[in-house]
Amino acid sequence: MKWYTAKTPKLATWLFPSLVWEFSVSKKQLFLTFDDGPIPEVTPWVLEQLAYYNAKATFFCIGDNVEKHPEIFKQLVKGNHAIGNHTQQHVNGWKISKATYITDTIAAQKTIAHTLATSAEATSLLFRPPYGKITPQLSKRIQKLGYKIIMWNVLSGDFDESLSPEKCLANVIDNAKKGSIIVFHDSLKAYDKLQYALPKVLKHFHELGYTFERIPF
Repeated sequence: MKWYTAKTPKLATWLFPSLVWEFSVSKKQLFLTFDDGPIPEVTPWVLEQLAYYNAKATFFCIGDNVEKHPEIFKQLVKGNHAIGNHTQQHVNGWKISKATYITDTIAAQKTIAHTLATSAEATSLLFRPPYGKITPQLSKRIQKLGYKIIMWNVLSGDFDESLSPEKCLANVIDNAKKGSIIVFHDSLKAYDKLQYALPKVLKHFHELGYTFERIPF
């Protein structure tokens, strides 16, 4: 059963007002985000598509993937894209203890910092909960650690194996507006739909005069 909507319901933003769902901007700007990488089969292709349109994005990285593919991770930084924390093991905030969740989040931050050869405090403190699942108590704990929790208001649905590539594209085209935070995934599971939708999204909004910006931190 489909458990998500392409456009984030107002109820979610009301329940979690301290989380970032979109940006108020005066210019025609969109904020592309990619979850679950980096991986060699997908992430370099994403970077090529972004570079063609001089588009910047934010990558919410799984610490374990950063450890496995440090050179690909460094390509994200070299491309002047923003980096966010997506936990070390892609943990579900509804299924594990708060202590374990916090430990896993800190582990991912240390992995990112170690790979960049810098201090954890000096790295970006953007965070996105895996699956978008987080409790009010957890969100407060994460924010006390200094993180800005980034959610979204447009979900492509590229992770949904029952979704067609065409519908994935429509989810973004039909719902994105100035200041939207859009979710894609640089993962194997999403790759077939990503290959179809991402170039078309970039082209469509570029031709409408939009720019693609990284999330500020």
